[in-house]
Amino acid sequence: MDSESNEPESRAAVPTTLSSSAPGGLISFATPSKDGTEKPGADRAEPSPTPSTSASSASASPKPGEKAPKPPKTSPPPSKQPKPPSTHGISIRAVNFPDRYWRVRDGYVRLDQIGSGSEQREDATFRRVAGLADSSCYSFTTADGRYLRHRSFVLVANTNDGSSLFREDATFCPRYWFASGTLSLESVNYPGRFLRHRNFQLRLDPYENSQQYRSDSSFQMVAGLD
Repeated sequence: MDSESNEPESRAAVPTTLSSSAPGGLISFATPSKDGTEKPGADRAEPSPTPSTSASSASASPKPGEKAPKPPKTSPPPSKQPKPPSTHGISIRAVNFPDRYWRVRDGYVRLDQIGSGSEQREDATFRRVAGLADSSCYSFTTADGRYLRHRSFVLVANTNDGSSLFREDATFCPRYWFASGTLSLESVNYPGRFLRHRNFQLRLDPYENSQQYRSDSSFQMVAGLD
């Protein structure tokens, strides 16, 4: 089930960063530590999302700019890292719901099953570009030029207002694990928070040391559906 885990929050995972030439594939999360624990590898309306986050999550999450602890690096050599799809036209598929893709609907980004209609397929296709706040990371644009950004820790599609806050909110750094190409996407201004789906809505949540969280925050970039 696509549900929220009740397991306690653990240290933020900061696996190895992908370069702009590296991709998505499938994930392997486990690099055991000495104590045996695992460490992790529209339609077109503009929204005004104001979902709440729990007090415990808000108080435990890092402040913008804080560096999360770094686990040991477990990346394969660059020559063995699989290449991602082209920056022109990608779709993003959930690992634990492989029949569902990111889709902009009513301004929010949701995990939807995509039908054969051209509008749905266009809404589930993005262009991956150099991160607005960090060129080694990613930003994503829609067909009509909006950017995906987190707002109130929910992923939405908004027009770039040119502010530094917008640039940071729209930048996500890819993380992946040894012998795997599946991506997790970490916020550049909230290190330790990763994009994950909860109730099929994409949001930015603090890392939790649970299989549910790791599954919900793992995605594969594939060729665009449009």
